[in-house]
Parts: sequence; C-alpha cells; structure tokens
Amino acid sequence: MREDNTIQIICKAFALRIIKLYKYLRDDKNEYVMSKQVLKSGTSIGANARESLNAQSAMDFINKLNIALKEANETQYWLELLHESEYIGEKEFESIYADCNRIVATLVKIIKTKKEKLD
Repeated sequence: MREDNTIQIICKAFALRIIKLYKYLRDDKNEYVMSKQVLKSGTSIGANARESLNAQSAMDFINKLNIALKEANETQYWLELLHESEYIGEKEFESIYADCNRIVATLVKIIKTKKEKLD
C-alpha cells in the first residue's frame, strides 16, 4: 500500500477516535472548550490529507500535507492539555497520542520523500 493511501486510512480512523473522545468529554466530563479544540484540529488532519489527493501540483500536495502536519501538532497539544488537566487518563492518552504520533511520522516521511523527488 502506498503511503499516501495509508495516511488517508489512519487519518480517518483517528478522526473517528477524536469524535468519540469529543462526545465523551462533552457528555461525561462536561468539558466544552478543549474538547471542541481537539475535535476541530483532530478531524482537520484527515480533511487536509484528503485535499492533497486533488493537489494541482507537487508543491500544492506538499503544502496540503504540511497543513495536515500542523493540525496534527496542534492536536498533540490539546491531547497533552486534556491529559495533564486529568480529563483523560494515562491509558487513553497513551493510546490516542500514539496514533497521533504515527500520523505525524507518516506525514513527515511523505513530505520528505516528495521534496526529495522534486530536487
């Protein structure tokens, strides 16, 4: 499987996890600010990765994935805050954070490979 297909799959699975986390935080923990932020950034990763499929050029492809990478980094921040403020436990944090780290690493690899091909 090509990496750009893999990123689509893992981003969508991650977005679904983020949606479930958002519902849990909203309904069970009555947390409305950070949960909304992590929902926005966590689902935006996949949306930007999906946009890259119809990029108009190699640079547009890289730019779209760079935006996805920025959203993934923002999501890591919100997950850290949710964990450190004790809205999510250690086990849950480690699991979802590992998924986000996988996305970051995959995006970095795809972007680097694409840039090398341009040179």
